[in-house]
Amino acid sequence: MKRRSFVSTLGLAAAPLAAETTTATTKQVMLSGDGMSLTPAEQSRLLTELSGDIVSDNYSLGGSVEKLEKFMAEDLGKEYAVFVPTGTLANHMAMRLLCGSRRRAIAQAESHLYNDCGDCVQTLSGINMVPLAPGKATFTVEEVEELARRGAGSRVDVTIGAIQIESPVRRRTGEQFDYNEMKKISAWARANKVGMHLDGARLYLQSAYTGISPKQYASLFDTVYISVYKCFNAPSGAILAGPKALLENAYHLRRMFGGGIPHSWPNAAIAHHYAKGFPERMRKAVENSEGAISTLQKDTNFEIQRIERGTNIFKLRVRGVNALVYQQRMFHAGLTANEPFNEWFTLQVNETWARASGTEIVERFRKALWANG
Repeated sequence: MKRRSFVSTLGLAAAPLAAETTTATTKQVMLSGDGMSLTPAEQSRLLTELSGDIVSDNYSLGGSVEKLEKFMAEDLGKEYAVFVPTGTLANHMAMRLLCGSRRRAIAQAESHLYNDCGDCVQTLSGINMVPLAPGKATFTVEEVEELARRGAGSRVDVTIGAIQIESPVRRRTGEQFDYNEMKKISAWARANKVGMHLDGARLYLQSAYTGISPKQYASLFDTVYISVYKCFNAPSGAILAGPKALLENAYHLRRMFGGGIPHSWPNAAIAHHYAKGFPERMRKAVENSEGAISTLQKDTNFEIQRIERGTNIFKLRVRGVNALVYQQRMFHAGLTANEPFNEWFTLQVNETWARASGTEIVERFRKALWANG
């Protein structure tokens, strides 16, 4: 069965911008989440539409899972890719494989792996995670060099096995790791035979803001993790891409840690569908959002805060209207937002912002000022 795409309400007839199927609401702009926030019913209908092209896997081997793996490996410029059920496992596997017998690894103090994964790398793989740059998105090559000198100069030589960089950084509200510093650290790591891993869960979003392709970013690293549910709307899952020699037998490691899911084809089929053409659609969404934000910043009814070196997250406060009331009015005007905190909305740009022009999105924000809901 061929995929059915819709001509959006924006008049965007170009096929690359029309990957939404008939399962998706075509008018509502979602102001939260990195993806389209598909409901289970929408995901189910999409799987029915794609069913003619779906091939079952066997414990995440072969079929539509392999199809996604090959697509992502090529798109990231890597030899090989493996599907895993979670980003936590993808990052953990990368650090374990890159470190080998070297038992020290570097990560940002604000990184997801260091803060939000229950010390899995330390507990399950015996690797000492050393955090750098607390309160910041970026650490420097000088900080890495100093840590390496201290390890080499200790009574027992401690060698750094791997460096992980997360970008954009969730705990820093989507702030990017400085690209120039990233290149310096990558050069140092290669000169010193230290593995490099990129937690690029939201890398494809970042690329839409910087103009630097995911492949360009990935070229600085041995391995890279991409979430397939954050941007690509799958129920769950992740891709770990890198050298074939490192990853071709990683399915054993995946299963050892309980990640050998018997059937992952629903995740893979949806992710592959939305991954194709995502950069073009997301660039259009960013273009629309930047136009809308620029206009709203000049409107005295609104106050907007941008994140320095940020990506798709910004904050908005509306004047003269209770924020909870305004949230309901926005919904009826075609904008869906999470509840505010202290009168501030934290808003996220995703590909649903391509459903309306920047001008129309501004009109919806303004309509919600006066609507009765």
